[in-house]
Amino acid sequence: MRKKAFITGVTGQDGALLAEFLLGKGYEVHGLRLYAATDDTVRIKDLIKNDGFHLHNGDMTDGGVLWRLLSEISPDEIYNLAAQSHVKVSFDVPEATADINALGTLRLLEALRGLKLDARFYQASSSEMFGNVPAPQNENTPFAPCSPYGAAKLYAYWVVRNYRDAYGLHTSNGILFNHESPVRGEEFVTRKIANSVAAIEAGKQDSFLIGNLDARRDWGHARDYVEGMWMMLQQDVPGDYVLATGKARSVREFVTTAFALTGVNIVWSGKGENEKGVDARTGRALVSVDPALYRPTELHALIGDAAHAYEKIGWRPRTAFRDLVREMVNTERDLMKAGQDDGLLYAAE
Repeated sequence: MRKKAFITGVTGQDGALLAEFLLGKGYEVHGLRLYAATDDTVRIKDLIKNDGFHLHNGDMTDGGVLWRLLSEISPDEIYNLAAQSHVKVSFDVPEATADINALGTLRLLEALRGLKLDARFYQASSSEMFGNVPAPQNENTPFAPCSPYGAAKLYAYWVVRNYRDAYGLHTSNGILFNHESPVRGEEFVTRKIANSVAAIEAGKQDSFLIGNLDARRDWGHARDYVEGMWMMLQQDVPGDYVLATGKARSVREFVTTAFALTGVNIVWSGKGENEKGVDARTGRALVSVDPALYRPTELHALIGDAAHAYEKIGWRPRTAFRDLVREMVNTERDLMKAGQDDGLLYAAE
């Protein structure tokens, strides 16, 4: 019989890519979406046509719905990807972030335990749990989250470990460092950069604003990372794994690389809030810093050490940084040419 997977947050970047991956492996996939009056299923529009894909309405704040769905579906694998996933926004809505990211995980685990399902459980943990501890970070690095988002994710991480130890559940944490793709939400900096660069090239935008150019992140491709999620649940013994490339790039480098792929050489002038990215050929300022886009507490350098995942499950990141940026920029260029530059192609996560 086909394996059955239940994915919360299926309309987000990771959920859509994971659903596509699992369908390709012959799974029957059930996805949970939070009902919205506007269409948030654009990322999965092709998957909905697949007979093996089933979409359910639900809410991570409603334990009764989670209990009912798990009872009806009886999945072999559960992937908890649902979250209020924007770090800066978590400072604006800390209580909602905790209710969804922390207590939502607890509700799902309680349903799994109460129903006595023989299902393997994956929790989408986050590198944001490390905060500003010295890099590189691995599974043994102390946690020190710098945002309500990171704190909520840390609660979920520990409750997943607790349910594994206390009840013998097959629960694993994937501590994923930043992973991007062309279907990243528009509110995330990498997608904003790719979209803005393509719009400037197409003559539809003059320039754009950015936050902290010095912030450094370990960026990989989400397509590689969802495969790692699956690999974790194929292990006989559950565990916790960092997935990362081990290489950090600044936001400034992401911007420079994105422009270079459209033939524009960016040079940087000024410092701090006065720094600008200037087209070396024309002298026109294309990028400026806006302090309003800074986080209340900024992380300086997140760099993952995925040696444990390399050794234990055989996972490797396969997409180079420049290839990731190229894919994102080229997708935005194609959308511009098709007249779909209004942001409606992808719903926000």
